[in-house]
Amino acid sequence: MKVVENIEEFDKQPYAAVTIGTFDGVHLGHQEILKKVVADANSNDGSSILITFWPHPRFILKKDADDLKLLSTFEEKVTLLESLGLDYVIKIPFTPKFSNLSAEEFVRTILVDQIGTKKLFIGYDHRFGNNREGDILFLKDQSSKHGYDVFEIPRQDIDDVGISSTKIRNALHEGDIRLSHTLLGRSYSIRGLIVEGQKVGREIGFPTANIQIDKEYKLLPGDGAYAIVAELGGNRFNGMLNIGFKPTVNGSQRTIEAHLFNFEENIYNREITIEFVQSLRKEKKFNSLDDLRQQLEMDKVKAISILK
Repeated sequence: MKVVENIEEFDKQPYAAVTIGTFDGVHLGHQEILKKVVADANSNDGSSILITFWPHPRFILKKDADDLKLLSTFEEKVTLLESLGLDYVIKIPFTPKFSNLSAEEFVRTILVDQIGTKKLFIGYDHRFGNNREGDILFLKDQSSKHGYDVFEIPRQDIDDVGISSTKIRNALHEGDIRLSHTLLGRSYSIRGLIVEGQKVGREIGFPTANIQIDKEYKLLPGDGAYAIVAELGGNRFNGMLNIGFKPTVNGSQRTIEAHLFNFEENIYNREITIEFVQSLRKEKKFNSLDDLRQQLEMDKVKAISILK
């Protein structure tokens, strides 16, 4: 798979099967769309292409941007897409100027003239162009004029729950790791740098790796304790993790602290990836550090049972 950073350098394809979208999280619904794109391109000896935008359009349009957290960084998204058999990911910088491009100009200059789209796979509710004027009906209306076919992707359902990035974000906010796993088709993960903390955990027998996320727009699950699997230096370790403000010790900042089972190495300034397996409990304030220690002992027993 090739990531195209500058669309002007992209060679127009004889046959391009194309889909469009931010594809945040590359969830099961996204994967179904991409499977159809890849299959169509392969059957027509063509190229499978995803057109995506970065930064996320809502960050530029300022539409609820302060509250928006993403399921994947662009780098994470590329890693997820590589396993699906796509030929190209075309990354279009979403700028104020680009946001003013009309739906008609987008179809003519990008889909047709620049890429050579012959088959367009599009979600039933996808909108694009200035003021979101383009939709599935517009694309179908333009198809005969520009010589491409439109395949509408219906709403994808699992257990009668519509799959969407928004539903996954909401599930993670609520700490519903099981639902997020079901909709993503995999464990939700974060990646960050291990930094020094207050070392309170070490005092009560539960040393933790304090994790600093470098992308502030990356979504964190809701405050609470979780059973996790950590990847560090190519090795995987079971453990548990807390997200929150540490009310028992009057914490003032939201922190991410992972305790890895049977692990005592010094790992400051190393990158770690955390996969969330299941919620253990919500964060709460305890009357003493001893009460907190007792709860952590119970959390550990529960996490070990889950991770078996």
